[in-house]
Amino acid sequence: MSHEHASASSRHRRRLMVALALTAGYMVVEATVGYFANSLVLLADAGHMLTDVAGLSFALIAIWFAQRPATVGKTYGYYRVEILAALLNGILLLGVSAYILYEAALRFTNPPNVSSTPLLVVASIGLVVNLASAAVLMSGARESLNVRGAFLEVAGDVLGSLGAIAAGLILLTTGWQYADPLFAAGVGLFILPRTVRLMKEAVDVLLEGTPRDLEFDRVAVAMAAIEDVRAVHDLHIWSVTSGFVALSGHVEVTERADHQQVLVNLHHMLKDRFNIDHVTLQVETGEMELALGQPCLPESANCFAGPSPAAPQRAPTGHGADPG
Repeated sequence: MSHEHASASSRHRRRLMVALALTAGYMVVEATVGYFANSLVLLADAGHMLTDVAGLSFALIAIWFAQRPATVGKTYGYYRVEILAALLNGILLLGVSAYILYEAALRFTNPPNVSSTPLLVVASIGLVVNLASAAVLMSGARESLNVRGAFLEVAGDVLGSLGAIAAGLILLTTGWQYADPLFAAGVGLFILPRTVRLMKEAVDVLLEGTPRDLEFDRVAVAMAAIEDVRAVHDLHIWSVTSGFVALSGHVEVTERADHQQVLVNLHHMLKDRFNIDHVTLQVETGEMELALGQPCLPESANCFAGPSPAAPQRAPTGHGADPG
């Protein structure tokens, strides 16, 4: 079976570059106008866009690393750099959110005068730019944590632009100075839960947990149901990076089984039903397992028996793998 893989986010490299150009250009404009207009909501959004520029840059650098060939020292290559980039994006977003909320709290006690017209003009242009960037990244966000981190940052900017427009309209029509810090705080609060979710998913990959879109039990039972398979044990399923799922395990087969054909059937089933194409399996017979001292016993936690009345299926209590 082929062991060549393409990073999920590498397919969206050009989209990331377009989003980076749009975001970096507008960030400079927004920060400049926000400073002279004394608007926290504009400065907050510009600060968030600064993390977007950093995040998009990290994402592109991670893609470049991921495309480097594997070596003897790094047999999976540099795919995990993409997950580290997603985690770093999450840390940056947390920092920006905390700063926005801190500044908003200060301005609630002493709201400054904010120029509403520049705020409205720049925020309106920013909304168009951010919507364009979000549209460019949307498809990749479904496939890659790396791209999703960049998309969430841009999505936060869309909300920031909407908040800035709303604050500008309120300031223009009523002069209520609390609108600026109020909507700035809203941007900070919007970012937090999505950032925590992104970081949790990145940490799950780094800890080699079972991918969220796969049910461990279903995979194991499907493997045990293949013809001539008596049991499956020591099964591990993990993500190397987004879109690159790996599986390893031991498969006990009947004495009369064609080992090569069992492996072919398992590989095809895992690829077709679960989209797992990096599969490493050790085929064993009952005698071999006993000789190695690794029998698949019914009471074992990570042991799934094939369809037999005398061998009930067991559910796992833990799983993970070290791809090293």
